[in-house]
Amino acid sequence: MGTYAKLAKRALETDTPVMVQIQELIRGAKDVMSLAQGVVYWQPPEQALEKVREIVWEPSTSRYGADEGLPELREALIKKLRDENKLYNSSVMVTAGANQAFVNLVLTLCDAGDSVVMFPPYYFNAYMSFQMTGITNILVGPGNPKTLQPDADWLERILSENKPVPKLVTVVNPGNPSGTYIPEHLLKRISDLCKSAGSWLVVDNTYDHICRYFMYDGLKHSCIEDNHIINVFSFSKAYGMMGWRVGYIAYPSEVEGIGAQLLKVQDNIPICASIISQRLALYSLETGPEWVRDRVKDLVKNRDLLLEALSPLGEDAVKGGEGAIYLWAKLPDNYPDDFEVVRWLAQRHGIAVIPGGASGGPGHVRISFGGLREADCAVAAGRLRRGLEELMRDGMVQ
Repeated sequence: MGTYAKLAKRALETDTPVMVQIQELIRGAKDVMSLAQGVVYWQPPEQALEKVREIVWEPSTSRYGADEGLPELREALIKKLRDENKLYNSSVMVTAGANQAFVNLVLTLCDAGDSVVMFPPYYFNAYMSFQMTGITNILVGPGNPKTLQPDADWLERILSENKPVPKLVTVVNPGNPSGTYIPEHLLKRISDLCKSAGSWLVVDNTYDHICRYFMYDGLKHSCIEDNHIINVFSFSKAYGMMGWRVGYIAYPSEVEGIGAQLLKVQDNIPICASIISQRLALYSLETGPEWVRDRVKDLVKNRDLLLEALSPLGEDAVKGGEGAIYLWAKLPDNYPDDFEVVRWLAQRHGIAVIPGGASGGPGHVRISFGGLREADCAVAAGRLRRGLEELMRDGMVQ
């Protein structure tokens, strides 16, 4: 038998991935439908997949590529950033997903012992990235209780009072797990506060394609840039490329040395993102915005089904669903152990959701409405509603 004493303290003290726990829960229960993982139900564009099939036997597909990404993909992404995100002074590095992009940034920008800022409910993998790189001073929150948007007044105090100043502030827009968006004026204020304090601002825009092509309720997603801002993006959601693992970093072109330091990290972890995955990303971009729009628009039906399913929790218990694929729901006060509720819903009602405690929001659950087609989502919504009705009426009946 081995001993934990031989394992790295930073790994031991990093949270267990919540999705690993949920996957184990699903495997241990019978006939569970998942509203847990942040996925979409569609495949990548058919014409892009056909092109990828044609290049499987090309020698270049099996070789290393440039660390920073295929030149033609990076060129297409720079054009996309300018045309769609209004980012005109950003360079691009392609990564093996947005999670790896975030780890690259933490390793490049932060030292062990630095302080960083997040806002609850935060993205659990970002929190883990800080933990596993030795950043133990993670300053969390608060968020606005009505909108779940970051509290900029609190941030102003933290950045002015804490010495040394936090090295990095990070937000997800629209939020994961909250599903809420950060309006442009608030994003700019957060940026101004970071700039004045000398802190980096890292914005995770994983859902920007979903927002840009069809943002719910007429809201508008915005990106901003400056020499202290780094934006992260992903192909996973809008193009159904979760398993292909392609993300990218848009970093300020005018900041001397940042690209070279990012390359050190990149070369030591993946060397480069999968060549065939990068080709699929490029071919998917070429399909144009209409392809994404045609799929994302149907998610509104899923959202409405699940809003109805969550109604037993009462008025004002549910927030989010504005631009990402999530709803954030408060459980009754007498159920503070959200993981116990999640376990009970899976085992008794065959429905899986994410416990809010994994994101700094105990007593809540996250519901993803992107992973099922409408007919299946209707079935899942029925299970969820029956479970919540029983919870409210009789408790966690065994």
